[in-house]
Amino acid sequence: MNAREAGAYIRDQRLKAKLSLHGVSSLAGVSIPYLSQIERGLRKPSADILYAIAKALRISAGTLYVRAGILEDAPVPDVASAILGDPLITERQKQALIQIYEAFREETRRLAASATPAVPASSASRAVSPHAPRAPRPVRTTRTTTIRPKASAASRPRPDAAGKAGGGAKSQAGNSPHPAPLRPSTINRRKEV
Repeated sequence: MNAREAGAYIRDQRLKAKLSLHGVSSLAGVSIPYLSQIERGLRKPSADILYAIAKALRISAGTLYVRAGILEDAPVPDVASAILGDPLITERQKQALIQIYEAFREETRRLAASATPAVPASSASRAVSPHAPRAPRPVRTTRTTTIRPKASAASRPRPDAAGKAGGGAKSQAGNSPHPAPLRPSTINRRKEV
């Protein structure tokens, strides 16, 4: 078992997750001194303890087992050879699949390289991952509503002899959905003395 490499990996993952020794020890169910000794490579933890630590750090237990030397690192299968060896797809399809696979690998390498630099504490609150879900922006409305006082019976125009509202404003407006401006009737106006 490679206790130093496993301990260094655990410490690195704990610091990346911004967790304290106390936080990880309480999540994993181990004591703080024991976890500290594991991180410094002084203790060789069992597979159960490594599993609990991996669960607390939210990392793969398999990766931690490989780092500790419990499991052997499995070689990555040669995807390109598997694609080229498939007799059921055409050459053009094989080339397209290989190009897509290589593009995914390159993108993952670039993302891993760009995610490595640490963000200064002063700008940590402003930093946003390009893959983090964004909060919805508030919707701004520019619609304004004007409240007009209801016209009293005395201020409403009275129909004249032809039954039209004062001044024939309705006939000028036609069938418009917007109301025509109202004009006071000059025919039925009372003169005050």
